Amino acid sequence: MSTIRVVWGSATAPTKMASYDGALADAGIENYNLVTVSSVIPADTEVEAVGTAPDLGPAGNRLTVVQARATTAGPGRVSAALAWAQSEPASRDSEATETGPGLFYETSGETEREDVERRVLEGLEAGQGLRDWSFTEPGIRSETAVADSGTYTTAIVVAVYGQSEPIC
Repeated sequence: MSTIRVVWGSATAPTKMASYDGALADAGIENYNLVTVSSVIPADTEVEAVGTAPDLGPAGNRLTVVQARATTAGPGRVSAALAWAQSEPASRDSEATETGPGLFYETSGETEREDVERRVLEGLEAGQGLRDWSFTEPGIRSETAVADSGTYTTAIVVAVYGQSEPIC
């Protein structure tokens, strides 16, 4: 069974990019090249909300991710949220996978945590309606941060697919 880890973080810095890099560091994924995918969870995959990523391989490697990200120049507030649900396996015999396929949905903005959590669950429900799968209860993680005047702040929630892979 494969594993997707959900990590999150936030940071404040003097530039937009530095605040994003700091949020990645807070989540433990600052040393990888992120490749964003469109949010489908493969069958036979476990999703774990871990907060901070473990060692996923050498620096500079590629990580496949789904990412909710918001950055603002202070004063202000940013929030990011990621929700997911997996489907029941097609059959329950010994040859069946342990989980069926699933979905991630992400949203972010210069808003409160409750707003992004509501919106991400609404999006996930809409995505579930497009598929003929029976879904389990959703999981959700969010991150909110305040930006002081004269600084940039980023909040992220990232689903990391497996281990890193060489980029070249």
